[in-house]
Amino acid sequence: MGGLLGWSELMLALLLIFSMQTGSGSVNAVGPPDCSYIRTFSSNGASGVYSIQPEGFRFSFEAYCEMGTNGIWTVIQKRTGGAVTFDREWAAYKNGFGFASWDHWLGLEKISAMTKDKSKRWKLRVDLWDFEGGSAYAEYEDFRVGDESTNYRLSVGRYSGTAGDAIRGAYPGVDQNGYGFSTFDHDSDGCNPCLFGDIATNRCTDFNSGGWWYSKCGSANLNGNWHPKGDNIGWSSGLHWLTWKGPAPYSAKATRMMITPM
Repeated sequence: MGGLLGWSELMLALLLIFSMQTGSGSVNAVGPPDCSYIRTFSSNGASGVYSIQPEGFRFSFEAYCEMGTNGIWTVIQKRTGGAVTFDREWAAYKNGFGFASWDHWLGLEKISAMTKDKSKRWKLRVDLWDFEGGSAYAEYEDFRVGDESTNYRLSVGRYSGTAGDAIRGAYPGVDQNGYGFSTFDHDSDGCNPCLFGDIATNRCTDFNSGGWWYSKCGSANLNGNWHPKGDNIGWSSGLHWLTWKGPAPYSAKATRMMITPM
C-alpha cells in the first residue's frame, strides 16, 4: 500500500478494533445488555470475554460470560490469587478494576445498571473453592444493587446452596442484606461503634480490607486480602464466607460471583 492510511480509513480501523468482541472475535458495535443474550448476538457461544452494554448505560464494556449447564452468567467478581489487589478506594469499586479474563471486580455502577430494571429478576451465584480440593456455592434469588445514591445497597431474596447463607449472617445482628457498600474512604457499615470483645471500631474496613456490603461487620466478605495455603486461617481480613468454614476465619483459595436473569 505504501504510505499512511487516510484519516477516514484510520478512524474506521480504530472503530473496528474498539468494537471487536474478544470472546468470539466478531464485530459488534453495540453489545448485548448482559451475557444471557450472547448466543443471540454471537454464533460462538463459548465462555469468554464479551462486550456488553446494559440498557440505558452510556457505553459498552468487557465482561466474562460463563456458559454453564445451569444458565449463562455474567461474572461480576473473581479471585484466584493475590496479584490483583482488592484493597481499593470507592472510585475503583464504583468503576471496576482488574482483568475480565482473570481476577477482577466488574464495578458497582455496571452491576447496578444491569439489575435496576424492577420488571426483571436476577439470581446471584457465589462459588467458593478451598485449598483442600473442596468447593461450595450459594445462590440468591432477586439479587439487586441500588444506584450510588443508596451507596449501591444490596438486596437478595431466597437462599439455596451448600455454603450457607453468610449474607444474612452466621451471627445475630450482622445481616448484610439491605446495606450499602463500604470502602476505606466511604463508610456505610452501620458501626457506631461495632464492638469485638474489648475492641471498638467505627469502620469495618479497619479490620476487613477491600470493599463490601458490610453490616456490623458481617460474616461474608470476598474482597479482603488473599492468603496462600498454610497462611489462610485466622486472619480478620480474607476471602471469608463464615457459614462455610469455621470456627476460625478461613480465607478461600478462589471465589467467583456471577449473575443471570431468572
